[in-house]
Amino acid sequence: MVSGWEWDETLFSGASAYYGRGRLPYAPGLAGVLAKVLKLDGRGRLLDVGCGPGTLALGLAHLFREIVGVDPDGGMIAEARRGATEAGVARRAQWVRARAEDLPAGLGTFTAATFGQSFHWMNRDLVAATIKGMLRPGGALVHISDLKTEHRPVDGLSYPAVPYAGMDELVRHHLGPVRRAGRGVLPHGTPGDEAAVLTRAGFSGPQRHVVPGGQALERTDDDVVAWAFSMSSSAPHLFGTRRDDFEADLRRLLREASPSGRFSERQPSTEVFVWWKAAAEMASPSAT
Repeated sequence: MVSGWEWDETLFSGASAYYGRGRLPYAPGLAGVLAKVLKLDGRGRLLDVGCGPGTLALGLAHLFREIVGVDPDGGMIAEARRGATEAGVARRAQWVRARAEDLPAGLGTFTAATFGQSFHWMNRDLVAATIKGMLRPGGALVHISDLKTEHRPVDGLSYPAVPYAGMDELVRHHLGPVRRAGRGVLPHGTPGDEAAVLTRAGFSGPQRHVVPGGQALERTDDDVVAWAFSMSSSAPHLFGTRRDDFEADLRRLLREASPSGRFSERQPSTEVFVWWKAAAEMASPSAT
């Protein structure tokens, strides 16, 4: 847990309607990499922790007999259920509104547990230990995120780059210089060093894999506005009665950057860390 900050239920309040459109997808080869590394054969169970609107779980559903997504935000869970229905996998999907700290919640054991850019919001030592007990022997905890260190130039693409730096400045203008997160603030950002946490929990590894991105993506101004409102640091509720003012300023900034209302950027690469539970370990009785 972040020092000096406590989770509250408003962290992503109002963001679920924007998430699917606004967030950039994971690199297209992710499912194939996980299928090979985890030796998935369609018969296991996936637990996606902090599942949001089901983006990751639904993208991996074809690799598992059952997917279970857990998220504390009711709007995210509703979007995940809708997405599962549209994808034709609702009968193989379960969506649970709960914090990761509330697990195991009688959900049973799993082949793999994924954290798609969500682990940093949790009491990580507690959650890591709990998830280890919920994995079958030889199961894997998989930490997935965009590759933060890569440079993604837009040279040669059709439209201007998304003005992310200007957008960050605009958020600070409306919300103050310290990053907001729910009802609190994150003056030092979210924590890192997941390796230390997962090693303490008794996982072995990690195996690191980078799924290459770089594909050209075309974005509209509506996509970029959705991206802003999908972020915890600029979720709609944070602006209160000034939400419309912020959106008007944001759209003005976007028009100045690209009068056509279209932007280009490159698909981020996806960084994957796989941590293993020893094959000889017994599952926790509470998780069965």
